[in-house]
Amino acid sequence: MGARQEKTGRRLGLTSLTVAASGLLALLIGVAFTVLLFAISDANSSVSARRASRTALVEAGSMEQLLLDLETGQRGYVITGREEFLQPWQAARKALPAEERRFTDSTTSPGQRRAAERITRGVKSFLNDYSIPLVEMVRRGDPAASGLKETTEGKQRVDALRAQFHDYMNDERAQLAERTDAAGTNSHQAVLAAAIGLAASTALVAVFTVLQHRAVVRPVRGAAAAAQELAGGDLSVRVPPSRVAEIGALGTSFNTMAASLQDSRRRIMESTEAVHRRTARDLHDGAQQRLVSLMIGLRLARELIPDTETSAIDLLDQSIDNAQTAINELRELASGIYPLVLTVKGLVAAVQDLASRCPVPTVVESRDERRISSTVESNAYFVVAEAVTNAVKHAQASRIDVTLEFGDVLRIKVADDGVGGVGKATAGSGMTGLADRVAAFDGKLAIDSPAGGGTTILIQRPPGQSGTNGRPVRAGRPP
Repeated sequence: MGARQEKTGRRLGLTSLTVAASGLLALLIGVAFTVLLFAISDANSSVSARRASRTALVEAGSMEQLLLDLETGQRGYVITGREEFLQPWQAARKALPAEERRFTDSTTSPGQRRAAERITRGVKSFLNDYSIPLVEMVRRGDPAASGLKETTEGKQRVDALRAQFHDYMNDERAQLAERTDAAGTNSHQAVLAAAIGLAASTALVAVFTVLQHRAVVRPVRGAAAAAQELAGGDLSVRVPPSRVAEIGALGTSFNTMAASLQDSRRRIMESTEAVHRRTARDLHDGAQQRLVSLMIGLRLARELIPDTETSAIDLLDQSIDNAQTAINELRELASGIYPLVLTVKGLVAAVQDLASRCPVPTVVESRDERRISSTVESNAYFVVAEAVTNAVKHAQASRIDVTLEFGDVLRIKVADDGVGGVGKATAGSGMTGLADRVAAFDGKLAIDSPAGGGTTILIQRPPGQSGTNGRPVRAGRPP
């Protein structure tokens, strides 16, 4: 009992299996969605960073353009002395403070901000320390304004600032390319992780479906098929054990019910056959012996009457014949209820006696003959008797062959050369009774009966406790 409880305790409940699979599936889906959320967040960050880098490049270009406007406007004014050439210079000078703020605020890293501040200081220095004083010198008519020194200084300042702009933009473009590559890599990894998560989830669903089919669907179908066979009279059918607790409990209950029904049928048949055996013995030892004594008395009386009393002699002869007929009929009745030869000589002898009284030529063959359990012998005999009776009544056969094989399994084969076309599903009460007898003692019944090809009935069942071996016997009325 403890071992059974321990074994049952190791079974996995259907609820536990479902919860475990659902939890694992939810975990995989949660991980996949988490990876996707991180990927989306990273992609958004990358998009924002790329947008900021493009804005920084645009502002740097605008700042550089203001520097060029300052330089070209001032240079045109120095060369011509005409005020209209100062208009780009004045516009650039007016827009410079706001553009400086936008330029420094658009930087995307501390290093770039320092570079932007350095460029901004350089542009301010160019304007305040060089450009404005140079314009004032031209307005005063100072001839040094157009000298080589002033022109060279301006060009050097602008070239240095443009080189700084160039380095700034190159660094920003490198960061933009790096962020673009990182965004592409992260997106690829996110797609890959999502694909792996989806594949794992699909695989888990498939595995769970297969496990559910094996652990639940297949056992339930097996139990339904077993219930159908049980309803059809096969009480030997059993449901295999299952590791799923609920299915295992269902199978255990089914097997217990089938075993109980089989035991009940076996006890009923054993009780019935015990009654038959006792009735046959009482008929043989009681009524039959009295009839024999009566017939002996009648014969003695017949011998004491003179031959001249013809009427009395005829009456006694008639009474003797009637007594003999009664004895023969009583012996036939007792043999039909339970043959005495089955108790005295065993199964083979009883089947041979049955064959000798069969109206259809019947041949009996046995292999490895030996005495077995009396209950099994009785059940086997009546199985053969019922099969032979069915063949005589319905098969239209000209020959019946009965084979008895005593081994690890008792095999009984009853074959005829009749019309065939018999099956367990279409058989009448005779075949149903035969199936009931076989199933009650853990036996297996197989019927091979093609239309026009005769009928072969094969029964296999445990032989029970065996006795001494006999020699093979072949007997019966010849065909």
